[in-house]
Amino acid sequence: MKRIVLFILIALCHINTYAQTQSITGNVYDEASKAPLPGVTVVVVNSIPALGTATDDNGHFRIDSVKLGRVSLKFSYLSYEDQVVHDIVVTAGKEVNLNINMQEAVHKLKEYTISYDRSKDKNHTINDMALISARSFNVDETKRYAGSLGDPSRMVANFAGIVAGNDSRNDIVVRGNSPLGMLWRIEGMNVPNPNHFGTLNSTGGPVSMLNNNNIDKSDFFTGAFPAQYGNAMAGVFDMKLRNGNMNKGEYVAQIGFNGFEGGAEGPIGKKKQTSYLINYRYSTLGVFKALGLNLGTGTAVPVYQDANYKLVSNLSKKSKLSFFGILGDSKADFLGKDIDTTKPDLYGGNIYQNQRSQFRSTINGLIFDHQLSERSSVKLIAGYTTTYQHFTNDSISNIDASTYPYQYVNFETGKMSLQGTYSHKFSAKDNIQAGFFYENTSFKTIYKEMHPGQPDKIYEDQTGSMGLEQAFVQWKHRFSQGLSVVTGLHAQLLDMNSSFALEPRAALRYSFNSRNAFNIGYGMHSQTQNVYNYFVRTPTPTGVLHTNQDLNFTRSQHVIAGYDYNISSSMRVKLEAYYQMLDQVPVTNYASSYSALNSGADFGLDNYDSLTNTGSGTNTGAELTVEHFLKNGFYLLATASLINSKYKGSDGVERNTAFNTGHVVNLLAGKEFKLGKKGSVLALNIKLSNIGGRYLTPIDTAASRMQGSAVYQWDKAFSEKQKDYFRTDIKIAYRKEYKRSTLEVSIDLQNITNNKNIFNQTYDKRTNRIVNNYQQGFFPVPLIRYTF
Repeated sequence: MKRIVLFILIALCHINTYAQTQSITGNVYDEASKAPLPGVTVVVVNSIPALGTATDDNGHFRIDSVKLGRVSLKFSYLSYEDQVVHDIVVTAGKEVNLNINMQEAVHKLKEYTISYDRSKDKNHTINDMALISARSFNVDETKRYAGSLGDPSRMVANFAGIVAGNDSRNDIVVRGNSPLGMLWRIEGMNVPNPNHFGTLNSTGGPVSMLNNNNIDKSDFFTGAFPAQYGNAMAGVFDMKLRNGNMNKGEYVAQIGFNGFEGGAEGPIGKKKQTSYLINYRYSTLGVFKALGLNLGTGTAVPVYQDANYKLVSNLSKKSKLSFFGILGDSKADFLGKDIDTTKPDLYGGNIYQNQRSQFRSTINGLIFDHQLSERSSVKLIAGYTTTYQHFTNDSISNIDASTYPYQYVNFETGKMSLQGTYSHKFSAKDNIQAGFFYENTSFKTIYKEMHPGQPDKIYEDQTGSMGLEQAFVQWKHRFSQGLSVVTGLHAQLLDMNSSFALEPRAALRYSFNSRNAFNIGYGMHSQTQNVYNYFVRTPTPTGVLHTNQDLNFTRSQHVIAGYDYNISSSMRVKLEAYYQMLDQVPVTNYASSYSALNSGADFGLDNYDSLTNTGSGTNTGAELTVEHFLKNGFYLLATASLINSKYKGSDGVERNTAFNTGHVVNLLAGKEFKLGKKGSVLALNIKLSNIGGRYLTPIDTAASRMQGSAVYQWDKAFSEKQKDYFRTDIKIAYRKEYKRSTLEVSIDLQNITNNKNIFNQTYDKRTNRIVNNYQQGFFPVPLIRYTF
């Protein structure tokens, strides 16, 4: 840590000549048809002297000599609504590149004056079919918010209705749903869990493999999402990766708690029609371990590395080819034999177990975009993804410290994806989208337990493949400038057991005036079971059966109503209320409290066989958002959510789900201060979170003593409410501009009050006591970023 502080001080003392200006480039498209718009007027708002340009035949623009700091751009085009992009950060170390979507006005310009600034509305997403429970975000927000660590998942946990899984991982709970209900989509392609140490039965992990230096403006959905999204019940991350700079080479070097990393981007070839973007990271703790340094993480040091890349080539004025990917590798050993209970151990561990784990993931996709006409476009995507998870667990005797093998896990998947999307704009009032998805997943799943003197207990040992076909069509009609309706239909088929679902979607948004809007939406959503759950073994006298193989999709029906009030051009209030009904939920074929709706609450696997689709559940709630957009260096985000999440197992008893927190309150605020006249900025950010305590299943102490391990009272599942979660994070950031580079230094002080928040409860067989395991205490996270 001393070396990091010394490096920061040296960097801050560095003196160089200050550069006055930078360039802003980008492309402008029609929101519905995706066609480039030539002749769009682009001006820097309130610039003296005036700065501006117009897009060329390819919809491309470039503005040079833009002063450093925060600026706003206004985009104007005949018969289109004006678009204003506010608070763009312009630095010396990197050109700004933007992709702008403009919407054609329903009425002719002379008949209608536009007074509603859509670009200020966070509900206005990249996806023009989204009218409710959707929000866009950009890389600046992932970097700005205290406690986010540049991670999109941790960042969206500040939004209404969202709860972080726990401090050590970035799984998110959307409106009381399991994190397993999330869909991850990158560049339009459905992808597996894009996180390090991401298990087969999770959608999160301790560290994201998505590098925020490569992220472009993206969308996040929390319910009743448009028809193009399928096989998900909770929410959707629709992530976009930015393109590399087509004009010149640019570089980034970054050091933080999450890793040492470097990135490069720039044009390929003299014609500058192809660009590349690549970033590589290696875990900081892995480097320190190699140097023999211990920063309080104990002997369990997570080691990981990842690479993000994107290549884009303009084949012609109408065609573009893109190739993108994410590669990740991670491993960690938690060895009970090496734990020193007298020293700090950030990642904890069990003194009775030696656990070794390794994970690998690859995501690769090829995209072909073609403009058929001014009103039509097509996008084709081919991709291949892989996941690998290997885990072994050896038990350590509490009598003589001898070890013996206890658990063996090996999960491998490979998924081939093919998909196509067609977009057509009939007029300013009507546009449609239609598309298909085909995914074929091959898998190899092994899980067994070993006990001395007994045959191995094999829960699963299966190799095979399954195909999932999806198709959708959706239509948007704008009755007027303020009234829009989207209807759609999504279908999906699992070829392994012929499960089929046909799902209607609909949403309406009506803006009464420039300040008030009402919206309502409905969506039916279905999701396959985890590949592991389908093939849990059922031993019989005549052999092994897979009694879960015919499980149907779990189904959700979501009804949402919302109201938006724009107090001013920089402040808004948003209300949403929702009701979600879930059925066809896998439960046991005998009376029990088990339900697949609670899967994902911990790291364990569901080893239940003979499941049936007869369970149910409900999620109801209301959400309030008060937001002051960044203006004059100040922003505020306050969210409050009421959540009531219930389920019924096969015993017919209604219980709390593992994700029923009752309430969530977040308050975030920040202020930027300009230091001197040379572009230096000091930023102070704070976040306060209060989350209702989760319900845990009580442990039977007497039965646990007899068995030598925790025995849970499942007839009282999720009945003991824990105390509320409270945490305060403070982030201090400093940015300094040099001649052709920018230095950014920050420190994120997480859980600054060192509040003890309960994570779970376990049984200690040495003391015969129930032990509370707590989440992360106070922890400082420094970061240094240099762009040039």
